[in-house]
Amino acid sequence: MKLYTLIAVLFLLSFSCTEKDKYIVGQEWQYKTRSTEKSSILKILKIEEYPKTGKVIHISISGLKMKNPASPKGFAEYISHIPISEEALDKSVTSLKNETLKKPDSLELDGYSYWKKEFDKGNAGIFTVPVSEVIKSMEKSIIAGDYTQ
Repeated sequence: MKLYTLIAVLFLLSFSCTEKDKYIVGQEWQYKTRSTEKSSILKILKIEEYPKTGKVIHISISGLKMKNPASPKGFAEYISHIPISEEALDKSVTSLKNETLKKPDSLELDGYSYWKKEFDKGNAGIFTVPVSEVIKSMEKSIIAGDYTQ
């Protein structure tokens, strides 16, 4: 009987461990996109834990059609860095697309480095809304020429 109890406990623990490590640097996820960006994906760049914000997941997004008057095409296809709460990311992702675990590139890390410097000064935060809402908000700010929002 003790063996069955031990097996049951180990089985339950295995589920809690996999949920804890749902996100891993380098993963690419499909998410609830805007209607014009069905092929857009997000990539996990870095994962950190902070006392005030909890877990912060740093992502990049490709496959966008975000309006941007400054772009030669009239829209941006890529966001190099977004810091987002785990809860907001959980509400956004739909399925794991790729788990190549490729390390972030220098452009993505530059975006993170700038954010981190400002975050440490108290001038930057994290997003707590789903990814599609972040993109919509960024697009609205870019079109308005207001890069402070």
